[in-house]
Amino acid sequence: MPDMVEVVIDSVRVSLMSPQRVVVLRQTDVERYLPIWVGPYEAEAITVALQEVEMSRPLTHDLLRNLFNLFNAKILRIEIVTLKDDIFYGNIVAKADGKIMDIDSRPSDAIALAVRTHVPILVSQEVMDAAGIVPERDMQSEGPGKPADDAGPASQAPRSGEADLEVFEDFLKKLKDEPGDEEEKPNPDG
Repeated sequence: MPDMVEVVIDSVRVSLMSPQRVVVLRQTDVERYLPIWVGPYEAEAITVALQEVEMSRPLTHDLLRNLFNLFNAKILRIEIVTLKDDIFYGNIVAKADGKIMDIDSRPSDAIALAVRTHVPILVSQEVMDAAGIVPERDMQSEGPGKPADDAGPASQAPRSGEADLEVFEDFLKKLKDEPGDEEEKPNPDG
């Protein structure tokens, strides 16, 4: 396993310009974010699980979780391992019959399973370095004579609320077209 960093789901955001959604992952040990564009159905599957909404019938990702359980396979973690041509690639790492398996997956599907099975979400250091976003520090809040680098551990704690979104305003303004990840587009047949 290459160098990996643990992330948590910070938020699921709606793009007002397209039907796409953005899942924002936050690195657990530093204030760095990874936005991943997903389709509306995948975003809904993640949101339903995050909010622990009970559905009358299992959704696709609930079905997958149930199949893993039925075959005595355990999901250990999910990984976002590569970024090629603006497309993220993921793995579901599972264990069955004492064997560790890497199952190729879209990150959106893997994240939807991670939320349902309460397993860690890991991102390769290479992907975080290439696509991660670090929010700019508000220089006025640092105070005179105290540079941002010497702000101390408290300044590295993640912020909460709407202030988190400021880091993405410039990112979203620069987008001219939605990403070309055809796999993440919703399938009209279900």
